[in-house]
Amino acid sequence: MRDSVLPALLLLHVVTTYPARLLPSATALTAALTLPLLWRRRAPLRAFGAVAAAALVSWHADLALPASAALLPALTTVAAHTGRRGTLLAAAVVEAGAVAACLRWAQDGAFLAPFVALSALVVAATVLGVNVRTGRDRLDAARERAERLALRQEQQEQRARWAVAEERARITRDVHDIVTHNLSVMVALTDAAVYARHRSPDRTTAALLRISETGRQALTDMRRSLGVLRSDEPESERHPSPGLDRLAALADRMAAAGLPTALGVRGGHAHVPAGAQLTVYRLVQEALTNALKHTPAGTRATVRVTCSAGSVDVEITDTGPRPAPPATATPGAGGTADPSASGSSGHGIPGMRERAAVHGGILRAGPRPGGGWSVRTRLRLDGAGASTA
Repeated sequence: MRDSVLPALLLLHVVTTYPARLLPSATALTAALTLPLLWRRRAPLRAFGAVAAAALVSWHADLALPASAALLPALTTVAAHTGRRGTLLAAAVVEAGAVAACLRWAQDGAFLAPFVALSALVVAATVLGVNVRTGRDRLDAARERAERLALRQEQQEQRARWAVAEERARITRDVHDIVTHNLSVMVALTDAAVYARHRSPDRTTAALLRISETGRQALTDMRRSLGVLRSDEPESERHPSPGLDRLAALADRMAAAGLPTALGVRGGHAHVPAGAQLTVYRLVQEALTNALKHTPAGTRATVRVTCSAGSVDVEITDTGPRPAPPATATPGAGGTADPSASGSSGHGIPGMRERAAVHGGILRAGPRPGGGWSVRTRLRLDGAGASTA
């Protein structure tokens, strides 16, 4: 709408001021000079070319028209929407037109004054267009930076949500493993104490002491696992996460609970990260707990851990017979018929697989050819992809 104001005013000026003999040519040239301004924002170079061509025709016809000033807004638009080369070319065309107009229409040979005035207008129109383009580019750059920052912030928030979800899953797995293992051991020790209370008081006392020790260990593990939720209580510093050096104590507790466990650790483990050591401990703990819960008396278990420079191989086997699977279950660990049989919440074998996958391992659990059950995996210490033992 605003682009049509200048053409309308110039056409009105021609119609009201020019004599009848010049009116047709003046009106036609004025329309040719001004109407291209209507689309100068959509096609700046084409509009400028049309205006420049009309101005050249008016110069050849020796018809000085006020509408020739349409070259200035056309030049401004070119400078605002094209690059440096297009801007310089358009400015040169308008400046050449200014020189030609001064040479032909300057009065009394006064060339210098109108030339300076027209040249100043050409420079002003060019600078105005360049400033508009620069401001628009800066605005676009600022908008792009804002969009990048917003995207980065959204990604950071998404990563934070993922981290929270991962931490919740880790805490859930830890709490499940701690509660399931220690309660299973305490139940087994309690049964043994009840059985031996009359026949062997010494064994009853030892079982009760084991129950007390297991309960205290469970409380310590629970405080450490949940301590991350309290910023004022760094339990992880007071109670370090269990690692490979705690496997012997775990094997002793399982033996006291009724599952004799042989432990073999090969290779030094000083280079194994604490996170990988905790994963090994939890895998062994879960597999032995399953064996304790789902196999008959007399079952024996074996734990083999082999540490190398780039991986840790873990294998837990037991000699317990495989029970008949329920109608809705599939084979699981430690002689259990359900992969997640260590708890109805589904944190048994699935939780073990998740733990192994964090360190690039694929956990395999299933019956052994000679009887019993086997759980094995290989944890990668070099950050490589998943592998099996």
